[in-house]
Amino acid sequence: MVRNRLTLCAAVLATVALAAAPALGAEPAPGSVALPPELARVLKDYEKAWRARDAAGLARLFAEDGFVLSSGRGPVRGRAAIEKHYAGAGGDLSLRAFAYATDGKVGYILGGYAWDGVATDKGKFTLTLVRGEDGRWLIFSDMDNGNAHSPG
Repeated sequence: MVRNRLTLCAAVLATVALAAAPALGAEPAPGSVALPPELARVLKDYEKAWRARDAAGLARLFAEDGFVLSSGRGPVRGRAAIEKHYAGAGGDLSLRAFAYATDGKVGYILGGYAWDGVATDKGKFTLTLVRGEDGRWLIFSDMDNGNAHSPG
């Protein structure tokens, strides 16, 4: 089951990467897009839990076998490990989407994030989504990285 999800998620992300690559590489950052309510809920719930420093609430947004793929760290897998990973993390956070799609039980959101009331994106993220048994979208993988440029 996990292998099937990974295969579907990889196919969705590969498709969007090929289609969006020219637009995403352009400066300035892509504009925001409006999400359908069921996807907007994922971002709003993520922001709310992050601001509240609610590691358990963040973990509940993920599929039971979901992943967090943070810059400079190894993969974190499963709700219990995700909750532990997020323990003590949080603060002001603003998420916005630049692209999204769904196909059956899989989907994605690509976007930017900022904090401390700053309007400029400090980084970008991809959320790979799976539809839970109750019909709600859950995060299967959350990958982010900052916008800092290295010399050279």
